[in-house]
Amino acid sequence: MLVDLSSGSDSLKSAFVAYIHYLGIILCFGALLYERIFLKVDLNKKEVINMIIADVIYGIAGLAILITGILRVKYFGQGGEFYLNNPIFWFKVSVYVIVGLLSLYPTTTYILWAIPLSKNELPIISDNIVKRFKFIISTELACFAMIPFLATLMARGIGLT
Repeated sequence: MLVDLSSGSDSLKSAFVAYIHYLGIILCFGALLYERIFLKVDLNKKEVINMIIADVIYGIAGLAILITGILRVKYFGQGGEFYLNNPIFWFKVSVYVIVGLLSLYPTTTYILWAIPLSKNELPIISDNIVKRFKFIISTELACFAMIPFLATLMARGIGLT
């Protein structure tokens, strides 16, 4: 007995894109939470490397959210008009962009930490940097937590006139 999967292929693609989108959200939040909890002044080499890895995961997951979000708007969601005419969609996108912009400073700093690591030295991590990063990351976490709420509002048509 042969089963025709072609009729369900769009549903399967849509489910896969949604899954990657949700997984990206979970990974971004988890990576940020890891950075927030474990960042401190006297990181050892393994902890510095783990912080850099967490930020790489955060970046890749953020990119996955962006790509799958675009795919969902264009091909697998309610249709472009549903999203593009909703001010909540644009607020959600703005929050995502703000989170991305906030992450530039920590990410740039983590990249610069590779220089002393390549010389088998530890980066200098001051108390001020830790406080600044914790504030930035806490802000990112708060904003990131808003995004799924905004998505649930959108999915219910709230914001459409």
